[in-house]
Amino acid sequence: MNHVGVAIMLVTWGTFCSNLLADQAADEAAIRQAVEQYVVAYNRSDAKAVAAMWSPEAVYTNRQTGQQVSGRQAIEQQFAAIFAANKDSKLAASTNSVEFISPGVAVEFGTATIVTPEQDSEESGYTAVYVKRDGAWLLDGITEEDIPVVQSNYEHLKDLEWMIGTWVDQDDQSTVETTCEWTKNRNFITRMFSVTVRDRIEASGMQIVGWDPATKQIRSWVFDSDGGFGEGTWSKKNQAWHIQATGTTPDGSKSSSVNIIKPIDSDTFTWQSIHRIAAGALLPNVAEFVVVRQTASE
Repeated sequence: MNHVGVAIMLVTWGTFCSNLLADQAADEAAIRQAVEQYVVAYNRSDAKAVAAMWSPEAVYTNRQTGQQVSGRQAIEQQFAAIFAANKDSKLAASTNSVEFISPGVAVEFGTATIVTPEQDSEESGYTAVYVKRDGAWLLDGITEEDIPVVQSNYEHLKDLEWMIGTWVDQDDQSTVETTCEWTKNRNFITRMFSVTVRDRIEASGMQIVGWDPATKQIRSWVFDSDGGFGEGTWSKKNQAWHIQATGTTPDGSKSSSVNIIKPIDSDTFTWQSIHRIAAGALLPNVAEFVVVRQTASE
């Protein structure tokens, strides 16, 4: 094949791909519109209109009973029964994505919610198969599955949300930097800390703060780079957090203290440590000092 032939082939192929993408975009828009029309018909309790959006050979499975019916007439009867048994229920649906198996077959992935007065809403993920008949996209089958409920202790920890970010306490000799972040689902807050003296990291560690459902209180666990570890229980007194901490040092001796964190504003808090005991000996209190939030520019 000469250069002219290759060029013509490439142009033809490019035109074909462009047309295919344009057709798929139009088909996807049509499927999304069909979803909207389905929701409208469902919320009118119009069983006939709902059934008309299914293909003549479609199979519908009732999610609640597991009963399967096929054909538009049977589907219409099924939805008429559903509407009669669930008066005032409303459907909301959201399309997440559409994939094309062939020019005439597409799969839609979405989320559906049934809202019924004085009852908890039912949310499910669904996969809908569409077939194209006479230029229209019709439902051919739907499978549904429950969306797992994500457990989160955010409600118990939200009073500590102000800590999220990076904080710095420093003087002429040393710098203490702490970075706080939420874990997934906001079940815990991690606090990564480091102590730098004259540009050298002398110590570092991690603290995990979370809700203990057994004791119904906020607790924390800390581990440092020297091999020490400890835990604490948190309680709020006025605007300050009091942390009753106990620990084990690298040599195996025990320690305890009460650490007090008091927010001043969104970018400042104070920290102090009192009632300090290490290896059975009473230690001096650590005086209150100010810690500030590190900004993005800093």
